Amino acid sequence: MPNHSLRRPHSGPPDRPWLRPEPISLAPVPEPPDAEPTANPASVALARVYALFPAAIRLSCGVAVAVVALAVRTPPVQAVPLALAVVALTIWSYVFYRQAVDNGIRAWVVLVDSALTIVACLAMGVLVARTVMPGGVSWVAVLASTSIITAPFALRMAHGILVGLTIAAAYCAGALIAGQQEEAISHSAVLVVQTFLAIGLVYLTRRSTRAADGVFAAYQRTHRESVIARAAREAERKQNRDLHDTVLSTLTMVGLGGVAAQSPMLRARASSDLRTLFDPVRRPVLDPAAKVSLDERLRLIVERYEGYPLTAALEPCLVPSAVADAIAESADAALSNVVRHGEGSVAWLRLHQTREAVVVEVIDVGPGFDMATIPSYRYGIRESIMARMAAVDATVRIDTAPGNGTRIHLEWANVG
Repeated sequence: MPNHSLRRPHSGPPDRPWLRPEPISLAPVPEPPDAEPTANPASVALARVYALFPAAIRLSCGVAVAVVALAVRTPPVQAVPLALAVVALTIWSYVFYRQAVDNGIRAWVVLVDSALTIVACLAMGVLVARTVMPGGVSWVAVLASTSIITAPFALRMAHGILVGLTIAAAYCAGALIAGQQEEAISHSAVLVVQTFLAIGLVYLTRRSTRAADGVFAAYQRTHRESVIARAAREAERKQNRDLHDTVLSTLTMVGLGGVAAQSPMLRARASSDLRTLFDPVRRPVLDPAAKVSLDERLRLIVERYEGYPLTAALEPCLVPSAVADAIAESADAALSNVVRHGEGSVAWLRLHQTREAVVVEVIDVGPGFDMATIPSYRYGIRESIMARMAAVDATVRIDTAPGNGTRIHLEWANVG
C-alpha cells in the first residue's frame, strides 16, 4: 500500500467536495429521425386538394342547378327533358363527388362530366327559359363554367384546353339553336377565357409543387448524408474511446509506472482489453432502453483494478443499458486517470440512487489538477467522460484543484 499525504485522513472518501465549481455538461448528440418523411409531400397534398376542390364544386353546382332549373319552367322549357336532365345531373354530381373523394380526380370522370355538359348546352332551347338565358346567368351557363374549371385538374394541359373549347363551342351552338345570338357570342367568349385561366392556374400550382418537392428532395438528401456522416463520426469516436480507454490507457499506466509489469491488475486489464477490442461478437447486444444492473457493471470495472487500493460502495441500481454503458465506461476512464496520474493515491468508487437521480462518484486523494490548464486536444476527460455522459443526457461535475485531489460526479437524472 503506498504512502499517502498527511493533509487529510484516508479512512474513507471525503463527504464534501473540496471545491465547488459549476457543473460541466455537454448537450446530447441529436438522434436521427425514426422514419423517412413522406416522399413528394407537396404533390401528395396537391393531389388531395385536386380531388376535394372539384368534388365540392361539382356537388354544390349539381344541387344549385337542380333547384334553379326546376324553379324556372316557362316556355319553351319542356317538362320531360328538364326532369330527365335534372335527375341525371343530380345523380352524376353525387357520383362525381364520391369518385373524386374516394379515388382522386380521374380523367374518365371529367370526360363524362364534360360530355353531359355538352349535351345540356346543345339542348338549351328546351331546358332554359329565354328570359334567363342572356347574360350567362342560366343554370346551363353555370354548369358549363363548372365543367371547364374542373377538367384541368385531371387532364393534361392540351387536353384540358381541348375540352374547354369544346364546351364553349357547344354552348355557342346551343345558344344559336335557341335563337340567342348575342348570348352565343358573349358567353362563349367568357367560357374560352375561363378555359385558359383554369389551365393557367393548374399549371402554376403544378409547377410550384414540383419546385417544392425538388427543394424537399434536396433537403432529404442533405439530411440523410448528414445523418450518415454523424453516425460515422459517432462510430469513429466510439472506436477512439475504446482504443484510448483500453490498450493505450493500459500501456500508459505501465509506462508511467502506475502498474507493475507482473501485477494482477495488469493481467486483468490486458484480458479485458483484448475482449473489448477483438471479441465483439461475444458481447451481448441489448436494447438501449432495457434495464440492467449498474452496480454489476461497475463491479466488472472494479475487477480491472485488482491490487489497486480502490474501495467500492455500490448500491443496487437498475438503469437503461445505454446509460449503464456510459456511466460504467466513464467511471473506468476516471479510475484510469487516477492510476496514471495519481501515484501514491487511493480511490473510492461510490454508487447511490435517490428519487431524482443516479449518482456515481470517483474520488481520489491524489495531486489534483487545474481544469483550465487541460489542452483542448486531450482526449481523456473531454471524450472518454464528458462526451459519453452527454450522449445519454447525463451530466458531469469535476471538483479538483492542484494538491487537493479529485472528485468526479456522474449523474443521470431521468430516474422513474
